[in-house]
Amino acid sequence: MSADAPRIAFVHTGAVVIPPVAELAREHLAGATTVNYLDDKIVADLGDPRRAASVPERLTDLVKAAKSAGADVVMLTCSSISHLAAPTAESVGIPVLRIDEAMADAAVRTGDRVAVLATLPTTLTPTLGLLRERAELAGRSPEFVSEVIEGAFEAVSAGDRPTHDRLVAAAIERVAKDADVVVLAQASMASAAEAASVDVPVLTSLEPGIRRLSEAVATLAR
Repeated sequence: MSADAPRIAFVHTGAVVIPPVAELAREHLAGATTVNYLDDKIVADLGDPRRAASVPERLTDLVKAAKSAGADVVMLTCSSISHLAAPTAESVGIPVLRIDEAMADAAVRTGDRVAVLATLPTTLTPTLGLLRERAELAGRSPEFVSEVIEGAFEAVSAGDRPTHDRLVAAAIERVAKDADVVVLAQASMASAAEAASVDVPVLTSLEPGIRRLSEAVATLAR
């Protein structure tokens, strides 16, 4: 990393995540320069057999653009593409972090029954894969249950955040009865966490992810 202020690139698949990520970056990455890259068709295309194969190359192109613009590190803010972080980093030659990794580490440490909620099937599968990966690294063997919340993604896509949050909060309260910890697979679900009344932790990816990014940036600067 250069002696100048660190330059951090965020790669997003939805514009809704940009404001909360920017706010957390201002809080935890003071002095850093941040830049946002957005491809808001990736999530839809992951569910389209005709276009899913294009996603890794598109992500590589975005990370290459970030590197060309001087980024020291890139963070993927979407769980649907987090499994592509390592191969993209190896291909481009720049650190690529996953915003949901810190959340996954906390989840597998917290209890033996982990409930995972998502609003898209394309997010649920990679999140479960990440949780199993981090559990193995931690020497843990929790039980995972998962659910896609019907109608929530459609609501938030249509600009109806209250309906999205109501559906997600209801799902949190339902699955928490038989879980030690609840994981919200998508950063866009975070706004619903406060609306749920439960006795177990409800984990979201944004703040833990940005905190870990801050630690990584500090390490690179040494």
